[in-house]
Amino acid sequence: MRLLRPSIEYKQQVLDYKKEFMENGDDLAGTSYLQEYDIYEEWMKFVLDNEKESTKHTEVTGSVFLAVNEEDNKLIGIINIRHSLNEYLYNYGGHIGYSVTKNQRRKGYAKKMLKMALEECKKLEMNKILVTCDAENIASAKTIKSCGGILENEVLNNGKLTQRYWIKL
Repeated sequence: MRLLRPSIEYKQQVLDYKKEFMENGDDLAGTSYLQEYDIYEEWMKFVLDNEKESTKHTEVTGSVFLAVNEEDNKLIGIINIRHSLNEYLYNYGGHIGYSVTKNQRRKGYAKKMLKMALEECKKLEMNKILVTCDAENIASAKTIKSCGGILENEVLNNGKLTQRYWIKL
């Protein structure tokens, strides 16, 4: 698996990914507002602009990566690294958000994606990473723990319990 920046090459796969998640009512975690964009090129520009302080569109800069299978060049998931935390991210969202396409879940890809994202965090000279998940998302909690996540606490967010894990790099 490789982590790649969004590009035109993956336009149809990303659009299919979005459609699948929307049809299933799944959370497009880590996709940096993909659900808000009907035109792929506009989302891609938003994501790439958001990597730099001078062109960012959100409160914090971030890097979005497509997790692509090296063997067949198919999109497995999307992961977003936020370079810093605002109040909301500190309390509920964390530094990293990610999602995996339904037919590729339970195959270890989320763990690989998170490990690779942590390596990207090291390149950004980040040394303590917050990763969160819904308390009922046992698979995500296992993934975070397997990558060194230590549960700090649980907080209530819009009627849902969010678990907050810290990973030291």
